[in-house]
Amino acid sequence: MKTIKIVGVPEHFNLPWQLAIENGEFEKENIDLQWSNIPEGTGKMCTMLRTAETDIAVILTEGIVKDIIAGNDSKIVQLYVESPLIWGIHVSVDSRYNTIEDLENKKIAISRLGSGSQLMAYVNADNQGWQTDNLKFEIVNTLDGAVQALTSGTADYFMWERFMTKPLVDNGTFRKIADCPTPWPCFVIAVRNEILDNEPEMIATILKVINRQTIDFKNIVNIDQTLALKFNQKTKDIQEWLELTNWSQNQLSEIVLNKVQNQLLELKIIDKKGTFEDIVKTV
Repeated sequence: MKTIKIVGVPEHFNLPWQLAIENGEFEKENIDLQWSNIPEGTGKMCTMLRTAETDIAVILTEGIVKDIIAGNDSKIVQLYVESPLIWGIHVSVDSRYNTIEDLENKKIAISRLGSGSQLMAYVNADNQGWQTDNLKFEIVNTLDGAVQALTSGTADYFMWERFMTKPLVDNGTFRKIADCPTPWPCFVIAVRNEILDNEPEMIATILKVINRQTIDFKNIVNIDQTLALKFNQKTKDIQEWLELTNWSQNQLSEIVLNKVQNQLLELKIIDKKGTFEDIVKTV
């Protein structure tokens, strides 16, 4: 049996992987797929790909595109979630800030440099017409770190997937001021080039298994209740999230990749664009 390491955020998007592993779907293909949750998110997962701590990452599109251009020896092998990620913009419940306009030039809690929470802070600032050169960041690593930073006042606001932060809004820890959807599909599957070169058939098999799982995921009996219980969510919130979320079994298109790169370039997050062949590989 071949062993391969995979990482992703501990969020509802990745339950299809967990279920496929628990049900032995990869074992049936003679693959020992070892999943690790990475609460620090995309910045940490990019580092893990670079250092070969993982072979595969289920990762935010904009984050891995940026890091491949910066020298990460990996490629995107498929879209995973084609719908946008809806980022909630949050402040502490007792913050003096009440509108999105109040947050201009305020300090932003981010999980890590190069993370989705940092990149989307630039996107949001651009949407608001703010000077992106003025953005100030506080690295907090995890959602718990963001709670501490906003509560203590070392940061002023925090952007994170709005449904995962909803319990913190419901319990009076955060207030959500606004939403900021990604302008592109949110999650892709990235693989180190060494693995792609040496084990292309295994990667193709892994994609076949997970695609089979995601096609039928919404039809699993009581999946809304399962998700709500596992991720401390209200069932009605999960039902809304399921309506908004669409998994993909397709490759990232050149049109979408160009859209991502053009915006990252405009925001000075990257200083050059990569070719489609540099960033994407079909197995």
